[in-house]
Amino acid sequence: MRKLLNTLYVMTESCYLTLDGENVVILDGEKTLGRFPLHTLENMICFTYKGASPALMGACASRKIGMSFFSPRGVFLARTVGKEYGNVLLRKEQYRISDNAGRSVAYAKNMIIGKVFNSRWSIERTLRDHAMRVDAQKLKHISNALYETLPKIDQTSDLEELRGLEGKAAEQYFSVWNDMILNQKDDFIFTTRNRRPPLDNVNALLSFAYTVLAGECANALSGVGLDPYVGFLHGDRPGRTSLALDLMEEFRPVLADRFILTLINTKAIRAAHFEQQKDHAVFLNDDGRKVFFQAWQNRKKEVITHPYLKEKMEWGLAPYVQALLLARTIRGDVEEYPPFLWK
Repeated sequence: MRKLLNTLYVMTESCYLTLDGENVVILDGEKTLGRFPLHTLENMICFTYKGASPALMGACASRKIGMSFFSPRGVFLARTVGKEYGNVLLRKEQYRISDNAGRSVAYAKNMIIGKVFNSRWSIERTLRDHAMRVDAQKLKHISNALYETLPKIDQTSDLEELRGLEGKAAEQYFSVWNDMILNQKDDFIFTTRNRRPPLDNVNALLSFAYTVLAGECANALSGVGLDPYVGFLHGDRPGRTSLALDLMEEFRPVLADRFILTLINTKAIRAAHFEQQKDHAVFLNDDGRKVFFQAWQNRKKEVITHPYLKEKMEWGLAPYVQALLLARTIRGDVEEYPPFLWK
C-alpha cells in the first residue's frame, strides 16, 4: 500500500520556491523561511505570485510530487506535469472508452451512484446526530428521494439521461444543505450553488475545497498511469481535468462537503476568514486558507477502512486507491468499477 506523505502549503504571496540539492527552499526576498526534504513530500500547493524555479518544478515532476499553483486569493492557475507513467496500452484503452458513449456510461454511472449514495449518507448522518435540531421530515424526504434515484442511475445506458439524473439529485441534495448548517447561521447561509465566482461564504468554501480535491484526484490518476484530462462523464475541454472531475464526484459529499460542514459547525472557520471583492466575489483570505489547510491535513491523516477493499488506510489515500481500482477495471483485472460507497 502506498504511504501517505506530507503536503507543503506555501501561503505567503511574496515567496519564491527553489531547489537546493534534495531540498525545496522557500525564500522571501533574501530571507529563507523554510527548507524541506523532497523525499518527505507528495504534493505542494502554492499561493504565490513569484512561483517556483524550473529546476524545482523539474525535480518534482521526475519524483511524481504534485505541484499546483493558485493566485493568492485561491484561484487555480496551473499544475506541473512530468513524464507519463504507466502502460501506454492503459491510456489507449481509456481513450477508446471515452470515445464510446456506451462504454463510458458504464464507468460514469458507477461514479454517480457513489456520489448520490454518499450524498444520502451525509443527510442521514445529520439526522442521526442532530435529529432534534433540524427539520427531520424535510431531510428524510430528500434522503428517500435520493434512494429512489439510485436504481434509475444503475439502469440507464445513456450519458445524457445520466447527466440529467445527476443534476436532479444534486439539486435535491443542496436543497437541504442549509439545514445541515447548525451554527453561525447569520454568516453562513446557503441558498443555491453558485461559482465562477462564488458569491457567499459557503460557496467560497465549497469551490475552494472542490478545487483542492480535483487537484488531488488528478495527481492520483496520473500516478497510476491514466490521463486525468480524458473523462467519461465530463466531456473534453481544453485545460479541464475531466477524468479527475469524474473521480471526484463520489468524494464530494464525504470528503469535501462533510469537511466544510464540520469547519462551520465547530466554528473553526468564521466570517472574518473571508473577503469580498468589488464584483461581489467572495474568497478565503490568508488566515482562512491557513485554517482550512491545517484542518484538511488532519482530516487526510484520519484512518478509515476502505468500503470495498476492507483495508485500513488514511483518508488522503482514498482518491489514489479509487484511481488504482479504475485503472485495474480499464485493464480488465476488475470486472466493474467499484465506487467509493461510504458507510
